[in-house]
Amino acid sequence: MIPVKKLSFITIMTSLCISTNYLLMGIPNVKFMDLFVFVSGYTMGSLSGALVGVLTWLVYGTLNPYGFNLPTLIATCIGESFYGVFGGLTAKSPLKISLEEPQIDNRILPLKEGLKLGILGFLITFMYDLFTNVVTAIVFEIPLFAYIIMGMSFTVTHEISNFFFFFLAGRLLIKALKKMNLSEVINH
Repeated sequence: MIPVKKLSFITIMTSLCISTNYLLMGIPNVKFMDLFVFVSGYTMGSLSGALVGVLTWLVYGTLNPYGFNLPTLIATCIGESFYGVFGGLTAKSPLKISLEEPQIDNRILPLKEGLKLGILGFLITFMYDLFTNVVTAIVFEIPLFAYIIMGMSFTVTHEISNFFFFFLAGRLLIKALKKMNLSEVINH
């Protein structure tokens, strides 16, 4: 059974993802959701992060003004879970983000950690886009190369915006959630 605090965290982060998705709907492929799912995984573990991603897409992908398609929904749910899983793995790896306050002689630390997160966000987004594009091309019987070329502007927008979201806000969000002392929830 999932502890109440962890379930509350998953619910809040999912709600945050869904609400910001609808707020940014007019800007295709620019969403805070991927960053929020990654941070959920980083602070609460891979499973919690993956759940936030899947639950977000179950709501947003079903109640989407751009339409509904079950295979695409399944692909986006799986793809979005990548962010949560990689967030959890990053927290336990040598890539772990330093949350220390920089010393006077080391003001470069936040920039370095932000760059690490930005590159990671870009790479995960590349994987997500490739995976969902392959599935969509198969579902709609469009040649993969043609589909990728047709959607190149959306893909590049998604990857570059995520680089900047992860770079500029990733470390700050992780730090803020860590200050909320979620460690007792994580260990359950």
